[in-house]
Amino acid sequence: MNFFLSGFVALTLRRWQLQLVSTDHRVGQTHPVKRWALLGLGVLGSGLLLPSLAHPAAAAERVYVSYGSVERSISVDTLETYARTGTINDDLAAYAQYADPKQLQDLREVLLTPIQLSSVAVSQFLYTPQAETLLMRLGQVIQTEARQTGFYAIRSALILAAAQPEGLTLLNVMRQFPTDGIRVNLGRSLEIANALDEFVEQTRQASVAISQQATAEAALAPVTDFSALTDLRQTGGFEWQKTTITLSDRTRKTIQRFPNRPPIEVPRERVFPVDIYMPLASAAQNQAQPYPAPVIVISHGLGSDRTTFDYLAKHLASYGFVVALPEHLGSNAGRLQALLSGTATDVAESFEFVDRPLDVKYLLDELERRSKSEPLFRGRLNLQQVGVVGQSFGGYTALSVAGATLNFEQLAENCQRSNESLNLSLLLQCRARELAGRQYELRDPRIKAAIAINPVDSTVFGEPSLSQIQVPLMMIAANADTVAPALPEQIRPFTWLTMPEKYLVLMNGATHFSAIGASATNSEVVPIPTPVIGAAPALAYRYIQALSVAFFKTHITNQEQFRPYLTSAYAANISRAPLKLDLVQSFTAAQLAQALDGETEEPTVPPESVPASPATSPSEPLPAPVPLEELVPTVP
Repeated sequence: MNFFLSGFVALTLRRWQLQLVSTDHRVGQTHPVKRWALLGLGVLGSGLLLPSLAHPAAAAERVYVSYGSVERSISVDTLETYARTGTINDDLAAYAQYADPKQLQDLREVLLTPIQLSSVAVSQFLYTPQAETLLMRLGQVIQTEARQTGFYAIRSALILAAAQPEGLTLLNVMRQFPTDGIRVNLGRSLEIANALDEFVEQTRQASVAISQQATAEAALAPVTDFSALTDLRQTGGFEWQKTTITLSDRTRKTIQRFPNRPPIEVPRERVFPVDIYMPLASAAQNQAQPYPAPVIVISHGLGSDRTTFDYLAKHLASYGFVVALPEHLGSNAGRLQALLSGTATDVAESFEFVDRPLDVKYLLDELERRSKSEPLFRGRLNLQQVGVVGQSFGGYTALSVAGATLNFEQLAENCQRSNESLNLSLLLQCRARELAGRQYELRDPRIKAAIAINPVDSTVFGEPSLSQIQVPLMMIAANADTVAPALPEQIRPFTWLTMPEKYLVLMNGATHFSAIGASATNSEVVPIPTPVIGAAPALAYRYIQALSVAFFKTHITNQEQFRPYLTSAYAANISRAPLKLDLVQSFTAAQLAQALDGETEEPTVPPESVPASPATSPSEPLPAPVPLEELVPTVP
């Protein structure tokens, strides 16, 4: 879930940037709110590392904010006094005049609100490759008193703050920063904020274009009285039973690499549980449902678990589908817990890009075997009519078994600039570069249709690979997604698809977490804050339930009476605030380019004009974690 935690960065960064940094681009003048940021508290708008691990990092004794030749400062004591008592002294009064009461109250809360994570968990996360990338970016903005990168100082402060009795608070991070002062490069932070503004604006423009296309498609479609049709948001007529099986795949191999020696394949075993929901045969007979029943596989996301899509599995089973939910043990919540407890070094190995699709393929193989030999499954599974659903990393999994292939050429090209990208999903996708050197056959011909929810795909697949998929595909995007952003990861990739039956669904205002249900196993190692989940997740569940039934009834069981549900008109019919729903069957690269005023590439953060000092640059090999008492480094 370090991939998830990375998403918290952008979401909270955007929130504080909107609150504290505002520029009048028309006349080039600085708003009072921006002066507030300039004069000292802009660090709160740009100095975020992990909103679920820490709030914006500032200095030990004083915060110095530099903007060109202008530099101002405020003492940490002043901020602490205000946070604990509400007293605004002369030092703070100069800045407080530029903030409204709500912003001042927010400041008090963010200074003192603890994040419930241990120093071990924080340390383990901050030594992962993804966190180190974020620290390198943040170190460009938050620097030591000697104006050198804050990479090591920020990491040390976060870890030591988590060990304090009050826990990991922003105030403790300030107190644990290992220099007397911290310098915030506000010019650099505004460059990042401006790039983020452009990124958000492009997503808005693309969303408007999709909404316009949806309106046009609805106007051209035959009029349908949806009130006279079955409401697919409601539970279907089938009862179902749940069973859990454990699979053991002894055919897997791991690639081990050695210095000055060719890599070798080492046999290993992959053991994973699968929950299976099966409609009852008696109900099927009463409704004249043919048996064996079609099968749907649901793949959960990174740092999650299979029960987070129970809500969808039960719904599909009530409409006559057998639904299987495998647990991807190499990238699930248990793996995250291992990372935070110190027994794993990363939330997922790069080979998960192979193992996850192989989990699905092996599951289908095993179900075929059991359908011939075990009474529980005999005669009840149609494994020639298989659909797949996946969310986030599970969306990658669904696209992979549907026919997209790992694109190492695209990975090599895009990942060279990943440090400049605002697309946080590249932190995950670029791990797949480690698999280069061989080809992997991950497509499964039994897959006849796929739904990808918030998938990560732009770089690990790219246009050449996504265009290879020929089965019907529904891509579901959330335009407030900061983990797998809608524009680069779903909207633009949709324009690359070549199959005739394709659908782009946009949940306006939804986030990366809107479609993820609550875990039934209490495996939520790092609770996701409500603002990060976003508004009305239950509404997102209902959208996905209804559209999934319609999609698989149309494209798996070939029941044409469900096709009217796969239209812009139906999406408009069920759309409710605060998550406006749009569905289009056509959206071209030309339409997207026009919406973006001809811009064909996503905004990136411009490189620093002055490189980091070699003395503290983290470009060289980074040290391993050390005992807590040794974690205060000597920082120039």
